[in-house]
Amino acid sequence: MSGAPDPVVLIHGAWQGAWVWDHFKSHLVRKAGIAAVAVDLPGNGRDDVTPTDVSLDRYVVHVGEILEQFAQPVSLVAHSGGGMIASAVAERFPERINRIVYIAGMMLPDGMAFADLVAELRADHPDVIGIGPHLVWSDDGLTSRVPAPAALAYFFHDCADGDARAAAARLTPQPERGRDIRVGLTSERFGRVSRLYVEAEADRSIILPCQRRMQALVPGADVVTLPTGHAPHLAAPGLLADVLIPFLIDDRGTPLALSGHGGEASVVHQSRSGGLE
Repeated sequence: MSGAPDPVVLIHGAWQGAWVWDHFKSHLVRKAGIAAVAVDLPGNGRDDVTPTDVSLDRYVVHVGEILEQFAQPVSLVAHSGGGMIASAVAERFPERINRIVYIAGMMLPDGMAFADLVAELRADHPDVIGIGPHLVWSDDGLTSRVPAPAALAYFFHDCADGDARAAAARLTPQPERGRDIRVGLTSERFGRVSRLYVEAEADRSIILPCQRRMQALVPGADVVTLPTGHAPHLAAPGLLADVLIPFLIDDRGTPLALSGHGGEASVVHQSRSGGLE
């Protein structure tokens, strides 16, 4: 590869904000010189956008405005529900996106909502419901929030205690109009973009069978498996950067086995053949 690597735009999941990437960004810069910009999605508590004004289209337009800051195409790195926004951005602006990384992300096919996938898997995997039963809803039903004990149990259980408690305290109400979404995708646009899926083996929010079902429904992504919970960018940011960097700089070689996450940080890399169905 010649020249500087593409910049990275980081997209957070539900109830979170740009802050969730703070530990991770520095690893990309220090280890590979990759510039990274973290997005605050509209309506997540950092602006005056109301829950009724939140929509998938507003998310996509907002990320699109960030893309305009760069003269060259970028890579998207998306966590959890941010994966659906990344897919929608790639569909809208395929010429501006070179790669997408889904970190325990919602990589769903054309027109499918995450709730549809949960319903499909629930009989065989009752724990696929994840955080759902623990959500606390506003009186008008427009937003939900995650109580700190539930966040610690489902999102941050393998993070350092101080980091976990700080992250749980920073979660904000999530507009339902930005969570209950479906994305229209085509092979000609989204299907052109290279993808990497980062599995989180110990994820209690989007469990591993759910992650693998999404990979089967949207084939064609390379896959890396980490031994972490739902938030490897908080639990093991250095390890996550190490397995993302080869993909982000277009080196498709197999990552080395690594150690450093509780002594059990082996990494499996494989390429899943096939394309968007």
